[in-house]
Amino acid sequence: MSSDSNEVIRIAHPSLRPLFYNASKLINSWRKIGTLPTLQSLFFRLVGFLSTRWTAKLRLHPRLAKYALTARLHGSSDLDVFRQIFIEQEYSPLRDLENVSLVLDLGANVGYSSAYFLSCFPNSHLIAVEPDNGNEAVCRNNLEPYGDRAHLLHGAVWSTPTELCLSSGTFGDGREWATQVFQPSDGCAGNIQAWDVSSLIEMAGAEKVDLLKIDIERSELAVFGESAQKWLPGIRNICIELHGPDCEEIFFNALTGFDYELEHSGELTICKNLSRKQNCNYESIGTP
Repeated sequence: MSSDSNEVIRIAHPSLRPLFYNASKLINSWRKIGTLPTLQSLFFRLVGFLSTRWTAKLRLHPRLAKYALTARLHGSSDLDVFRQIFIEQEYSPLRDLENVSLVLDLGANVGYSSAYFLSCFPNSHLIAVEPDNGNEAVCRNNLEPYGDRAHLLHGAVWSTPTELCLSSGTFGDGREWATQVFQPSDGCAGNIQAWDVSSLIEMAGAEKVDLLKIDIERSELAVFGESAQKWLPGIRNICIELHGPDCEEIFFNALTGFDYELEHSGELTICKNLSRKQNCNYESIGTP
């Protein structure tokens, strides 16, 4: 939000501040994504508000998905995820990728990103990984129409195959899109299966991953440690949401030995066409 908008909110009467705040968000959205997507976003916010009185779920069929999708209401983060993917189209820089055969969707949430990729790349197969029980159930429903093109794993991704603990409601805004996993401690015995990326690639029976999408709420600190050098050479393109400066540092440190084309779209960092740098000692790359 601009400093001018903040000043308007600061000086406004307290009872008017929510109105000014929402108006400022709408103006900034219009400037960023244009008139039609802004109106669509406003429409879905209105639908979500009104529908909380009548139903717990909606069925939505966006133009960029082959099949209709389920969205939970009553304060769920689903409509916000839907807006980012299908209205603001944060993944649009990936649509020009060619020869996409295998996609890994790590942190698949309720499957909107998976449905987007399966629809954009009709010859692709996809492995989706999601640890949250409620998210996984909706994701399974949303991916069912894609048949054997989509394989959903109820679990998480980590630096090694292991079992982890689930943490809900403690990170970010506490809603479903902010679920985290962590290593077992005295207060938690691990009950969430986790795989490393190498295991997922082996599971797919592939040598290359054409698109690796990652949104794992700071687990990138584990995934992009030293073990990442084992599987990064098999990745063609990466799309990731990084959660803080430390996550950015470990991610870009892991890519030190690679050339790539860097883009940003909304909250996403996109690295296209990864290739090994010449004369690079990969054994020396990693996090101390």
